[in-house]
Amino acid sequence: MSARIPPIQCLVTFEALARLRSVTQAADELCVTPSAVSHRVRQLEQIIGTKLFGRADFSLTTDGSEYLAQVREGLAVLGRFPGRDSAQGKRKLRVAVTPTFARSILMPRLPGFSEAYPEIDLTLQVSIPLLDVVAEDADLMIRFGTGRYADVEHVCLMTDDVTPLASPAFIRQHGPFDTVEDLLAAKLIKSPLEPWRTWFLAHGVDAPEPAEGSSFNDIGLMCEAAAQGLGIALVRLKLGAPWLEKGTLERISQRHVPSPHAHYLCWRTGTMDRWECAAFTEWLRKSLI
Repeated sequence: MSARIPPIQCLVTFEALARLRSVTQAADELCVTPSAVSHRVRQLEQIIGTKLFGRADFSLTTDGSEYLAQVREGLAVLGRFPGRDSAQGKRKLRVAVTPTFARSILMPRLPGFSEAYPEIDLTLQVSIPLLDVVAEDADLMIRFGTGRYADVEHVCLMTDDVTPLASPAFIRQHGPFDTVEDLLAAKLIKSPLEPWRTWFLAHGVDAPEPAEGSSFNDIGLMCEAAAQGLGIALVRLKLGAPWLEKGTLERISQRHVPSPHAHYLCWRTGTMDRWECAAFTEWLRKSLI
């Protein structure tokens, strides 16, 4: 009987393709190539001895619909019984995340994850890979940088635009800041995570990083410093949204330019074989759309 039990990756791939009806989307969700999706489905059909998909639009055959219900039931059972490594019957997932992404982007969405996956216990660990502050024992890592990571597999989660922000009182007292020259003469808050040269070069000015001024290696701290009136900060709009919504920071320009960095979800080879890692990855990518 064991010879007739299909590999778990074939079953997971079949369920994803039946749900998404796209080889490309299924491959993207499972972090494999489209050819791997096709190969796994053909392998599954050979093992069970029946055709699962009837047409090029990936509509299911009658046998395929019946089998899909059984597969989903089986996967749900496997998900409810995670194995010996979880004493309380829950999967443990450790995610290393950059501080401001965690506060501004991830935390507001986490109730949705807990509701969708109550069988997963999530632990968040602070990580700043751009500055070599790394949580070594994490299962998944959210990094901020250029995306050139040779040591891990990765996918881009979120790009963003930057624009200068300051407190309303600072703008009233020292503004307006209509030109780059006005900015260069103002008190600028610095961060190695978001260089001012991005803004200067976008305006055709080849100016160096400010030689003076406070510097912060955390975007959240930089936003708080700007909100307290310490100067002008160059901030990514998505990460700065909580301060903009509260009114503690305001834009000094309606223009915004792309940040040279983005947020990436990274993992070591083999990590996506674990159901809880694949589930979190799928949920996070969809929640950021």
